[in-house]
Amino acid sequence: MTSAVPDRFEPIAAIPVHPGLARVHAEGWQSWSVTDALPVTAVPYRATLANSLAMDCHYNEVPPEGVFQGEGVLALDPGDGGPVRVFGTERADTTVPRIRAELRPGNILEVSSDAPVQQLESTPGVPLQSALGAWADGFAARAGVTPERLRPAPTVWCSWYQYWSTVTEQDIIDNLGAMDEFRLPVEVVQIDDGYQAAPGDWLIPSDRFSDLPALLARIRDRGRRAGIWTAPMLVGLRSRLYAEHPDWVVTDPATGEPVFAGEAIGDRCTALDLTHPAAAEYLAGVFRTMRGWGVDYFKIDFIYAGAIEGRRYADVTGVEAYREGLRVIREAIGPDSYLLGCGAPQLPAAGFVDAMRVGPDIAAYWFAPSGHPSEPSQHNADRNVRARAWQHGRLWVNDPDCLMLRAEVERREDWAQTVAAYGGLRASSDGLRGLDPWGLEMTRRLLVPSPTRPLA
Repeated sequence: MTSAVPDRFEPIAAIPVHPGLARVHAEGWQSWSVTDALPVTAVPYRATLANSLAMDCHYNEVPPEGVFQGEGVLALDPGDGGPVRVFGTERADTTVPRIRAELRPGNILEVSSDAPVQQLESTPGVPLQSALGAWADGFAARAGVTPERLRPAPTVWCSWYQYWSTVTEQDIIDNLGAMDEFRLPVEVVQIDDGYQAAPGDWLIPSDRFSDLPALLARIRDRGRRAGIWTAPMLVGLRSRLYAEHPDWVVTDPATGEPVFAGEAIGDRCTALDLTHPAAAEYLAGVFRTMRGWGVDYFKIDFIYAGAIEGRRYADVTGVEAYREGLRVIREAIGPDSYLLGCGAPQLPAAGFVDAMRVGPDIAAYWFAPSGHPSEPSQHNADRNVRARAWQHGRLWVNDPDCLMLRAEVERREDWAQTVAAYGGLRASSDGLRGLDPWGLEMTRRLLVPSPTRPLA
């Protein structure tokens, strides 16, 4: 079955604004989706590429041109000294309201929503981020996220940004030795994309990894924790999983074909049906097996796929299916394992993940060559990290993304400053023996646990 996409937006407020000073914070759908506080006269970015529509957009749809859209929360600083207005969902268990704002003649900002939302007003003079933080305190409490449940993130070394999907077993071993040699305070060694045969075939190794459990044991024998990356809600159409179980994926009710979940991880991908009992048991078995290998740090990526709408075994919304997948994973890895979400619809994940990526991937360049604002680049990551600073210490520990501090990285000093100021989860992703003295010393300085209290 499939759930209907809301098609009506009801007006909920009309607010006079200062056209030169008013700003709107529109929350993006998932980790990489554009999030910023923009002037009320700005033209918000609209996704057009098929990959971006599938990945970045709730319901695979964009708002009309010139309309701001917040996924679950939108905030307005009217710019005239008046209170900040926050429009936010009370919960995100079954759906996430889309909240729109459009500037009308006479400098009136009209706000509408496709589902009921709360309206909160700050004390006059309170900054936009602080007003969002106050809203988040209430949302977090309803989602079961208490200060006691927020755990500091371990320091991490991740293979991705140096070795990409061609990482080898020897790359991990070499860097494990370098950590000892340089006495770097790395708690978790996280193996990223490239160890697996295909998206979905997480327990089948690629030809570059001869014995993954033995490698993970080697990490632990060196006194460090073992971490691993998966994209558990994606299924590659060339995977063994899809070949053997084509009925375990979400389908388009109009065509009966698998829904499009993006060109990712070297394959055209669809979404795992997290409500199918056999698919859910398969997913749980993957994570129980990895936990049995000694892994206790899990990065789950591309998990927007779990919330894509379509026909599933159970007649539920995409948000409900996504949360069911998060529940299955959390139950399989246990409460003591550390869980990092990425490529993740944000608000429905509160209460499941310990840490959350809050921006696009970083890169060795400052601006994305394509100009696309949700593609990898330091500029795009920096923008989202700043705009979502209010989430840290309230909903989860923010993950700004990894340090890349080797000499060839453009404006590496600026990225180091952003991580120093805003970072919650601290991770390095350089080939450690390739770092120059500045890069090595800055990596050592920044690989420290960050406080879980909210940012000022």
